Amino acid sequence: MIEPHAPAPPGAPPSWTGPARLPVRPGTGRFLVLVCVFVCAACGLVYELELVAFASYLMGDSVTQASVVLSVMVFAMGIGSLGAKRLRWHAAAGFGAIETVLALVGGCSAMVLYAVFAWTGDWGGLWAEGPRCLLVAFSLAIGLLIGAEVPLLMELIQRIRHQDAGGAVADLFAADYVGALVGGLAFPFLLLPFLGQLTGALVTGTVNVVAGGALVLGLFRRDLTCRARWTLLVVGLVVLGVLASAAALADDFERAARHAVYGDDVRVAEQTGVQEVVLAGGTDGKPLDLFLDGRLRVGGRDEHRYHEALVHPAMSGGPHARVLILGGGDGLAAREVLRRPGVRRVDLVELDPGLVRLARHDPGLAAANGHAYADPRLHTTTADALAWLRGARGRSYDVVIADLPDPGITASTKLYSQEFYGLARRALAPRGRLVVHAGSVTTRPLVFWTVAATLRAAGFAASPYRVLGHDSGFPAGPDRSAGASGAPHDWGFLLAAAGHTPPPLRLGSWQAHTLTQRDLTADGRAAARKRIGGLPASTLVHPRY
Repeated sequence: MIEPHAPAPPGAPPSWTGPARLPVRPGTGRFLVLVCVFVCAACGLVYELELVAFASYLMGDSVTQASVVLSVMVFAMGIGSLGAKRLRWHAAAGFGAIETVLALVGGCSAMVLYAVFAWTGDWGGLWAEGPRCLLVAFSLAIGLLIGAEVPLLMELIQRIRHQDAGGAVADLFAADYVGALVGGLAFPFLLLPFLGQLTGALVTGTVNVVAGGALVLGLFRRDLTCRARWTLLVVGLVVLGVLASAAALADDFERAARHAVYGDDVRVAEQTGVQEVVLAGGTDGKPLDLFLDGRLRVGGRDEHRYHEALVHPAMSGGPHARVLILGGGDGLAAREVLRRPGVRRVDLVELDPGLVRLARHDPGLAAANGHAYADPRLHTTTADALAWLRGARGRSYDVVIADLPDPGITASTKLYSQEFYGLARRALAPRGRLVVHAGSVTTRPLVFWTVAATLRAAGFAASPYRVLGHDSGFPAGPDRSAGASGAPHDWGFLLAAAGHTPPPLRLGSWQAHTLTQRDLTADGRAAARKRIGGLPASTLVHPRY
C-alpha cells in the first residue's frame, strides 16, 4: 500500500526535463498510471495479508505474530520511500525494476516459508527459529519494495502533466486505497478459498509483474534506453517463467511438504473454509491422528485417555440425561457420552461443517468415533459456540462439555472468557456440571489457572485434574513453531458446578478403559499442587491468554 510522500522543497529542480513522450493522449496516460497504482496497491495488500496468514498458520494464531509482521512492513515502507528518492531521475526504469523484484519476492514468499517450515522444522537449535526469521525478512523486503513505489509513481504521473503536489497525491491515494480495498477483499474471499496460499501468492506476483511491465514498457518506453527496455523485458519474462513453473508444481510441492510435516500416512488434507483438516492413519490398523490447522487435535495412541478423562468425571457426578457438547466435531467426545446409560439427548455445536462431514463419512474417523453421528440421540448444529449459547434461552442441560481448541489460540480466546462461562452457567440445570479442557497444567500453568480464575468469576467452583499423555512430537497448543518441544505431556481439565462447592472427582460405578478412580484422585491432587492463585479473569475486552 502506498505511503505518504513529501513533495520536493520549493526551488528544488524537478527530476523530469520535459513532458513524457507518450504513445497515447495525456489524459489516457494519467488514467493508465492510476490503474497501475490500483493494481499494485491490491497486490501489495495481498502480500501483506499472506504473510499475516502464514504467521498465524505456521507459528501460532497470535496477535503478537500479526503485529510483528505489520509493524515491520510499515517501518520498511517508510525506509523504502526514502531510499527511492535516488531513483527519481530514472523513475520509469526504477519502477519497472522494483515491480519485477517485488513480484518475484512476494509471489514466492509463501512457497519458501512453507518449505523452510516443512523441511527444517525438526532440525532443532537455531533452525527452530528459521520460519520466524524468514517471515521478518520477507516482511522487511516486501515493505521496502512497496514503499519505494510512491516516489516513482509520483514522478511518472508528473511526467505526463505537471500539477501541484497536493492534487497528485490525492489522485494517487484515491487509486491506492481503492486498490487496497479490492486486494483486502480478494484475499479471504477469492484467492484463499479457490487458489490457496501458494498459488494465490504466485498469481498475485504474476499480476504485479505484468502490470508494472506493461506500464513501463508500454507507456514510458521512450524514457528508457534500448538496453534498459530489453533488460526489463527479459528479466520480466524470466520472473513470469519462474512464477508459472512454481504454480504448475504447487500441488506436488504441497503434497511433499505435507508429508514432510505430518509423515507418510496422510490420507485426507482439506481446507474446509474454517480450518485445515488433516487425517493421518486410521486404516490398516494404523492409529488415527487428526490435525486442525497443523496442531495435533487427536493422537491415535492417546485419544481414549483424553476423551474418557474429559467426559466421564462430569457424567458421573449426577443426572446426565441431557448433554451439550461445545466443539468436538470429530465425534469422539460424543462417542463417550453415548456409551453411558440414561443419556436421552446430546446436542453438539460445532463451527466447522467440513469436520462434521468427515466425522460422518471418513472411514477412519467414523470408526474411531464409533459412528456416533448415526445415533438418533445426537443432534448437530453448525454454529459458533458463544453465539449459540446466547440464543439458547430456556434450554437446560445436565452436563455441558467444552471440547474446544486450546485457550491460547486467538480465535478461541472468547470461548474461555467470563462472558462465555456465564452463558454456559445459564444453560445448566440445577446440579448441572461443566467440564472444560484448559490446556496443559505442566507446560502452561498460567493459562490453566487463568481458566480456573475465569470460571470462578463466572460463578463456578472448579475441581482441577490432569491426565498424562505421550509426547507426539507435534504441538497441540497455540505455538506451531518448528521444533516446539513444548508439546503438552498432559491434558488439564476443570470440572465445575455453579456455587461455592467444587464438584467431587469420581467415576462412580462406571468402568472406563483407561481411567480408574484411583488415577483420577491422584491426578486431581497432582494438578492442585501446581495451583497459582491471584490471577485475574479473562474477559472479551481484556483477554488474558
